[in-house]
Amino acid sequence: MSFSFTATVADRGFDVAIDIAAGETVAVLGPNGAGKSTFLNVTAGLLRPTTGRARLDDRTLFDISPGRTGNRWLAPHERGVSMLAQDALLFPHLTARDNVAFGPRSKKVPREAANRTAMEWLERVDAGELHDRKPAQLSGGQAQRIALARALASDPALLLLDEPMAALDVSVAPMLRRMLRDVLADRTAVIVTHDVLDAFTLADRVVVLEAGRIVDTGPTRDVLDRPATPFAAGLVALNLLVGTRTDDGIRTDDGHSLRARGIDAIPVGARVGVSIRPSSVTVTTGTRPARTSDAVTISGEITDLEPRGDLVRVRSTGIAADALPARVAELDLTPGATAWFTFEAGDALAYEL
Repeated sequence: MSFSFTATVADRGFDVAIDIAAGETVAVLGPNGAGKSTFLNVTAGLLRPTTGRARLDDRTLFDISPGRTGNRWLAPHERGVSMLAQDALLFPHLTARDNVAFGPRSKKVPREAANRTAMEWLERVDAGELHDRKPAQLSGGQAQRIALARALASDPALLLLDEPMAALDVSVAPMLRRMLRDVLADRTAVIVTHDVLDAFTLADRVVVLEAGRIVDTGPTRDVLDRPATPFAAGLVALNLLVGTRTDDGIRTDDGHSLRARGIDAIPVGARVGVSIRPSSVTVTTGTRPARTSDAVTISGEITDLEPRGDLVRVRSTGIAADALPARVAELDLTPGATAWFTFEAGDALAYEL
């Protein structure tokens, strides 16, 4: 079913409009405090907006305008919306099967039919053998599979997933991700996540929220391969420089002149994003590296040194580079020190914002 949503929540600075096509899975990304939970809670009926309207296919979930009589607000259980949270939140006194059967039973489905539906979903999430266990007897991964089955057993018109992998062990998350990919096929769903792998694996489209507003949206690969915001760039481990197309290249907002792949397709005067992988950036100290026609060198104050396997991510105020630990020690890199960050124009990708 299709879903259209527009709402404001005045005391949270939230003002968002989203349309989701029938059978589409949309990933909502954003830093803490961006408005992701507000969006989920308003959609689920757990938070009343200041103004707004939402429709799920031909059903109005809410239609609110201050000062108007006849505002509409459906209770959560009347919306046809299920939400899967970070924690399974299973009923502790019920078995796995009875937890999953709860949704159908609450819709007045006879016990025997509800139990059949519960077992069908338990089998589908590979948890049929757990049907008679209570939550205290389940591992975290098992409990989340039961919670997924419970969310789907009531046949929701819209499925909301709030960081479904966040509380799971790293060894369990890939299995649940594959399972979600299968059950979300042709189902209208929203997944809130901080994990870029969730977005790439599960979502048809991405919406990026910051400070209660949508700052970027589009097909998943388009948004994440060509990020428009520092947050989105950070998710996919890319450097992002922003500037304006000039007659002879790009002038960044920080005052650097550079060229990059893709620049010829961008009109003069357009706003431009330039992405560079940290692995393509070298870091040095001392005198500025010798200038070459294709090299771009930027000065930056080191803010952080982050070990990443056999490399160290050297972050500065404007750009980051990956370096070997021995090289970091040789250059005596420390937070607060100034360094030179250099990359080749051919390693940078320019695109219109």
